[in-house]
Amino acid sequence: MTHPQHMSRRGVVAGVGGLALGTAVAALGDAPAVAASGPTAQAIGTRRQGQPCYRPEFHFSVPDNWKNDPQRPIFLNGEYLYFYLYNADYLNGGPGTAWRLAATRDHVLFKDRGIAIPKNTNSNGDCWSGSLVVDEQDTAGYGRGAVIALVTQAPNGVQAQYLWYSTDGGRSFRAGPIDPVLPNPGVQDFRDPKVIWDAERSHWALATAEGQKIGFYSSPDLRTWQRVGEFSRSDIGLLECPDLFKMTADDGTPHWVLGVSANGKARGLPATYAYWTGAFDGATFTPDDGEPRWLDHGFDFYGAVTYPHHDAKGKEDTALRHAIGWANFWDYPHNTPSLVTDGYNGDDMTVRDLRLLRTGSTYALASAPTAALRSYATRTHRIGDVRLSGVRDLDLRVTAYELSCTLEWDPASAPSNIGFELRRGPAGGRHVAVGAFLNGPYAYVNRRPTVNPTGGESQTAIDRSAGKLTLRVLVDRSSVEYFINEGRDVHSHRVFPLPGDDRIRLFVNDGNATFRDLTIRELHVTT
Repeated sequence: MTHPQHMSRRGVVAGVGGLALGTAVAALGDAPAVAASGPTAQAIGTRRQGQPCYRPEFHFSVPDNWKNDPQRPIFLNGEYLYFYLYNADYLNGGPGTAWRLAATRDHVLFKDRGIAIPKNTNSNGDCWSGSLVVDEQDTAGYGRGAVIALVTQAPNGVQAQYLWYSTDGGRSFRAGPIDPVLPNPGVQDFRDPKVIWDAERSHWALATAEGQKIGFYSSPDLRTWQRVGEFSRSDIGLLECPDLFKMTADDGTPHWVLGVSANGKARGLPATYAYWTGAFDGATFTPDDGEPRWLDHGFDFYGAVTYPHHDAKGKEDTALRHAIGWANFWDYPHNTPSLVTDGYNGDDMTVRDLRLLRTGSTYALASAPTAALRSYATRTHRIGDVRLSGVRDLDLRVTAYELSCTLEWDPASAPSNIGFELRRGPAGGRHVAVGAFLNGPYAYVNRRPTVNPTGGESQTAIDRSAGKLTLRVLVDRSSVEYFINEGRDVHSHRVFPLPGDDRIRLFVNDGNATFRDLTIRELHVTT
């Protein structure tokens, strides 16, 4: 629960800073002036006529105030229960986090269920991040089917893992023992417990973030834990929000995956969700490769969690998981105009479907927008094949949509750059550039030309000699997500276009290319 650069998250979520609000207001142009001493929540949440709305059309967003870390959803009684850290006092400058609950059946439409664990429920302070399991066999002693949460609390600043339990299906929780079930071993960083049932060894397994280590523990009853091993990594910053699961690949073979939220910026790497495939014997994780892969190469996919898919009968599908990540980052958590326009700060990126694909001699997670999303299309524009040299402006005005096509070019005479200007302003100066720079060669998202929390361009290598690139782009009021290479590479970014920035331009520089089967699906979710 600490900022990757060792700045306390407790200070970060304590409320809105004047500088951040000034940045947000400046982005709006005609928004009212706000005093640096701190506006009230009522003043912030009142939208003036003509002000833009940044609440997304089809992404999850907190009802009000603040959210950050997702907690791994659990499947119970035919729906997925999604808990997340929530601060109802954020806009008024109040500190702390509660656990708030939303429920979904299709990973797109979420229904708010209110606060499940309030702030400061007991003397150990707020509940930070953790994880939940359904204790089907009553190993912890709270009844068959009780929902058990292992969470970090930090009385007197000392992080440790505590047990909470629910006997009403996760709607509310009570504290278990007042003492930690996993005490701090004498380290500064000791948090984000992720618990799973290890079926191969018939016990509970736990991974915790311990600075530049992930500690592994085992337990028969969720109450008594024994340290059994660790995984160390010293070159991708502070490790947070660990993830550990077993998954069946597309070739039918089983594999373990270890994931962490990490910060590889010092090495020119992302600061999102790093992961390794490999083997886990209950104590030691042995990676297939020393270098991690990254589930996202953009700037805004932090604290992500994955969770298993269940079929209509409730059976877990070991070949399919889902992932949800926080659409923000700790370098600029308050830099959003939605504070002023909509009275909140907290979105997630689209839930993804994850599959494990064989890639050469190793394996990689492939992401796709969750399958149910297309059922929320309100209108489909089938542009077809567009052969182009230069630019073409589409006769559309859209703000929330999926764009899909295959870019095709002649490798022997490839153009230098192919792509799109999305959320393009009336005069063209403001936009988000998404495409393939074949002189690199790399795929990219460049958010510098539009309003954004901090500038930058993300890039991933592509094969120019292939002569094609199949892509999907999700665009919403405050985000762009770019999926390529069968979803092995994704770029997720926060952006803040102005209301009239609803145009799309196609471009091909220094040559010819075809936008094959170009399709745009407008998306809207009614909550």
